[in-house]
Amino acid sequence: MKTVQQEVDERTNLTSSNKFELLLFRLGEAETTGRSELFGINVFKIREILAMPEITAVAGSPPHMMGVVNLRGQIIPVIDLPGIVGCKPKTGLNILLVTEFARSTQAFATEAVEEIVRLEWNQVLSAEASSAGSLVTSIARLEGPEGTRLAQVLDVEQILRQITPDQGAVNPETIGPKVVVPPGSVILAADDSGMARALIEQGLEAMGAPFIMTKTGKEAWEKLLSMAAGAEAEGKSIRDRVAMVLTDLEMPEMDGFTLTRNIKQHPRFKTIPVVIHSSLSGSTNEDHVKSVGADAYVSKFNAEELAGVIREVLSR
Repeated sequence: MKTVQQEVDERTNLTSSNKFELLLFRLGEAETTGRSELFGINVFKIREILAMPEITAVAGSPPHMMGVVNLRGQIIPVIDLPGIVGCKPKTGLNILLVTEFARSTQAFATEAVEEIVRLEWNQVLSAEASSAGSLVTSIARLEGPEGTRLAQVLDVEQILRQITPDQGAVNPETIGPKVVVPPGSVILAADDSGMARALIEQGLEAMGAPFIMTKTGKEAWEKLLSMAAGAEAEGKSIRDRVAMVLTDLEMPEMDGFTLTRNIKQHPRFKTIPVVIHSSLSGSTNEDHVKSVGADAYVSKFNAEELAGVIREVLSR
């Protein structure tokens, strides 16, 4: 366990180049197949990995909320991850994954942690192209001497919202003044989480901003190329069609760092403002954002703050 924790600490400081670190773990036997499937979560979201401490049950907790733990004076909610996913641990809930994302700290109870693997995002396919459920954003292909294994990358933002459905709710009355974009142009947005896309769409609609939503960095890049070709055929610039790009960081096939770098290094696209909108937090990620040339960074998900950043960037 200590070795895994050391790997987490070391790898969270790596510079992204369309690669990421995936922590692999088990939740027990799936109710439908009886097999113990492999799951994953981005190492950037992991704060600590602990042997299961004593949990204090809280009266009136929602389903799958096991209670809270006291970690060095911080009270952290504990979520029954196997229960949400539909697995039954064979050896019990032995490991606690303490995570930080989406402006919150929470812990997930799991059966066992296996290893950390380093992958390129092109080894990860969007779950929407498969029969995966809404709790899985993507499927990672893990190549090894024994053949290819598949790991399901969980949509922990969606899981957290199931537990606390009011978090991140969009209130049109508090968005503020409408966002003004040049006539005929749109905000091109990319996010692989269905829940995040729904919140972004609600927020942009409340801001009065026209937009095109995509599911991956690769899809957004291909859409940008297509729109540029269409604009050129009409004798116009891509800036007449795209006012801004709003992108997540964690996405299959092409991550937000690579998408931003592609835009900022391309002579036709480099003047397009790019705002990175991510649940990943910390100074390391913000340093990465600056290094690839993004115009702004905003943490998920606060519609009022997102609207303020979009207004500020568009007004430059």
